[in-house]
Amino acid sequence: MWLLDFLAPRSCVFCGTPSTADEKSICTGCLSDLPWNEAPVSPLPDVFECSIAMLHYSFPIDAAIKALKFHRKLFYAAALSEILCTAQPLLPSDIDAVLPVPLHWRRKALRGFNQAAELAQPVASLLGVALLRNIRRTRATPYQSGLNAAARARNLRRAFTVGRMDPHRHILIVDDVVTTGATARALAKSLLAAGTRKVSVLAVARAG
Repeated sequence: MWLLDFLAPRSCVFCGTPSTADEKSICTGCLSDLPWNEAPVSPLPDVFECSIAMLHYSFPIDAAIKALKFHRKLFYAAALSEILCTAQPLLPSDIDAVLPVPLHWRRKALRGFNQAAELAQPVASLLGVALLRNIRRTRATPYQSGLNAAARARNLRRAFTVGRMDPHRHILIVDDVVTTGATARALAKSLLAAGTRKVSVLAVARAG
């Protein structure tokens, strides 16, 4: 690790300050200054065991998420996943699989990656559970931003298909931002219909 740090020194993605031995992608000062959600855990109706969003969707997190998704600034993925991993003490203890929100294949091909998958991998590794990949987004739905809650729900009807998989007691859906919860709710309904017992959702930030 020391050799990697010597050859490619790490620095904070937000302020550029060189990282100390205990820091990774976010320096201690910027980490404390992020728009932390004072009540990160909030129950969502219908299908969720719980919903967790660590931050408010405001500067600099909104800019970082947009830069990752739309401008391929992949270095933000490591920083955002670090934020997600701080949620470990808040997560239900019986989670046995992590699922990144799938992208439709055309959007993934255009973007080159699925940002939710980049965020979810470190969470699955931290929890020591499976990272699921056999759920597909079979409808190329329009972007959710700018839609009201009802339109978001209509936009996602029959959007996801669950393939054959081992039964899981509790799947954790991981995404970058949760607004109305429509995307995660549509995905959760597909999982529950396929035999999953419980579903929770973890996001970097909550908007609205």
